[in-house]
Parts: sequence; structure tokens; C-alpha cells
Amino acid sequence: MARESKTKNKGKDEGQELLEALDMLEKEKEISKETLFEAIENSLITACKNHFGHAENIKVEIDRETGKFLCYAEKTVVETAEEVEDDLLQITLEEATKIAKKVGVGDTINVEIKSKEFGRIATQNAKNVILQKIREEERSVIYNQYYEKEKDVVTGIVQRYVGKNISINLGKADALLNENEQVKGEVFKPTERIKVYIVEVKNTPKGPRILVSRTHPELVKRLFEEEVAEIQDGTVEIMSIAREAGSRSKIAVYSNNPNVDAVGACVGMNGARVNSIVDELRGEKIDIVNWDENPGNLIQNALSPAKIVAVFADPDEKTAKVVVPDYQLSLAIGKEGQNARLAARLTGYKIDIKSETQAKDAPGFRYEDYMYDEYEDGYDEYEDYEEYEASEETAGEEE
Repeated sequence: MARESKTKNKGKDEGQELLEALDMLEKEKEISKETLFEAIENSLITACKNHFGHAENIKVEIDRETGKFLCYAEKTVVETAEEVEDDLLQITLEEATKIAKKVGVGDTINVEIKSKEFGRIATQNAKNVILQKIREEERSVIYNQYYEKEKDVVTGIVQRYVGKNISINLGKADALLNENEQVKGEVFKPTERIKVYIVEVKNTPKGPRILVSRTHPELVKRLFEEEVAEIQDGTVEIMSIAREAGSRSKIAVYSNNPNVDAVGACVGMNGARVNSIVDELRGEKIDIVNWDENPGNLIQNALSPAKIVAVFADPDEKTAKVVVPDYQLSLAIGKEGQNARLAARLTGYKIDIKSETQAKDAPGFRYEDYMYDEYEDGYDEYEDYEEYEASEETAGEEE
């Protein structure tokens, strides 16, 4: 069997072997064959330069169909040997006529250079040029591939802990999950598959440096985009998101189709869709609320599951005062203020929450504080609201 294999290999010429090798590299490394051809041409020119001292007049051509290559020097024809100052640049008329019959003094002729004439060092240098180009192209391909996935979610395999950081294999490249991008309490085992958000892809001399995150709010958003078909087709939009990684997230969703319930689509039948995301996030709680253009309604939705008595929002100042039943105050604020904090991030409003009892004596938390606007014409003439009301009643009686 070994003899047959050798016989078959002898039947192949160097061009065929070269093409097969390039096909394999193109498939495995995703480097275009044309780029590889150019690398070989440059390597041969480099070999000539190392062998002859310069290569200004050296040309290399590779037949893309057969894989055969031709290396030649462009030489000027001179009449006698005494006129030849540089063998690489000039050739006598006598020698030139052996290559081409119709040639005269002053003409330029292509003289083939046999690559076998190159020394061992020149050949090794040529090989290094090719390998260097392949490495550069491979890094470039990988960089472009993952740069396109920047700000997206990918699945990776945990490799090992590097200090407090984690190395994650994404397929053709390794990513780094820094300590500050890890969720507190999450512990991973080698070979475990996890989803990460690609924060940044940098191109470095050693190859692409990929930074990923498990704490980024966009991770939750991208997971919903993957899981919910209505978000993929644009029927439902995620308008805002607030997250405290590992603990709780709030997302506000809006439906462009009145027949589609945005919250229901994200929750899924029996909670199937949201539960799969919760599982991926290792039990992180997710509140899904309806987006509303009215800031008061949006803030009320954002503070769920707490019940709200009243919301007084100031769109100009981006502040809101919220009144809740006495027994709902702790729920509205949340453990260590988390619910109120996430609601504020979700809506973009600074939210001040008080119970009904607290609101009775707090300015800005009573309905009458806002009813005065109806009487602003002429109200400044009176010291208080009761005096203004009395004057209005007197005027009515006189009429």
C-alpha cells in the first residue's frame, strides 16, 4: 500500500500539489487562494533578493489554473561581455539570442531563474515569508469574523481560570471574561457552555483580543431577541432595560400590533420563553412591563408589582413623585431600594416614593398641589387657595 501511495504522489506535479495545499488552507483557515498566491510570489521575490542582493527587476508569475510558477529577471541586452556591469540586470547579445531569436542591443528580455539555484538560507526565508503571511491572514479573518459579532451574544466553552479572569473558547478564538464583567456568585466549570455578550474586539499583533461580559444589560436584551419570535420580526420592541446582574432585571416592551400582547409574547406559554432566559442567567429575576409614552403610566408599570395610588411626573425636570398605599411602600421601594432604583433607570426619571400617610403632609405629593394650576389666572392676588375659592363664589352670587 505504501508503494502505491508513493507511485501516486510521483504522478502529481508540483503545481497540482501546490493547488491541493492551497485548497486545504483556504478551507481550513478561510484564507482566500488569491491571497496565498500573492504570498508565494512575494516569498520568491524575497528569496531572489536574499540570493542576488537585490530584486528590483525580478518578476514572479503563478498560473492560477495549473499552480506552476515562473520566476524571471528582466535584463537589458548589451553587445559584449565587457559591457555587462551586473549579471542580474544585463545580458550579452550572444546569450540573449539563445533565449529569443529576434532580439537586439538595448532590448529587454525575460530570463528564467531556477528556484533550485537558491541557497538554503534564501529558501528558508521564503518559507518564513509564506508562513508569516498565512498567520497574518488567519488573524485578520478571525478578527473580522468576531468584529461582526461585537455587541452580540455568542456561546462559548469555559476553558480555565486565569487568576480571577476566565478564558472562554468561542470556536476559532479565545475570549476573556474579566472579573468586573462576571456576575457575583457565578462559578463555572471547565467545558461548561455559557452565553456571553461581546463587549469589544481589538486587533493586536498577537491576534484579536475579545472582551466578553455576563453583567451587561444588553445580554438580557439579546437573549430575548433570540428567544422571542415577535421581537425578531419587529412586532414587539424592547424600549428600555435596567439590570442589576445576578439579582433582577426590568425590561419595558411595546407592541406595534394591537392584537399582540407584548408582555405575553415575552413571557411565553406557561412562562416557557422567560424561564429559559432566567435559567441561562442562573435564576436572575426578570420583570417585564408595558412601555407607555405617558411618563406617569410608564412609571406606574415600572414599579410593579407594587400598586400605585398616584404619580406626579415632571417631564421637563425628569422627576416624579409617587404615592403608594401604606402597606405597599416596602414593596414599591424593594429590598435595599432595588425596585425603585431599577424603575428609575428603566424610565429615566428620578423617582421619590411616599406612602399615603407620608404624602398627606409632603409638598408635591397631594392632588391639591397640582389642582392650583387650573386657577393660576388671578390666583397670585390671594394669599391662599381658600381665599381664591371664596372670591370666585362671591363673584358668582353678584352675577
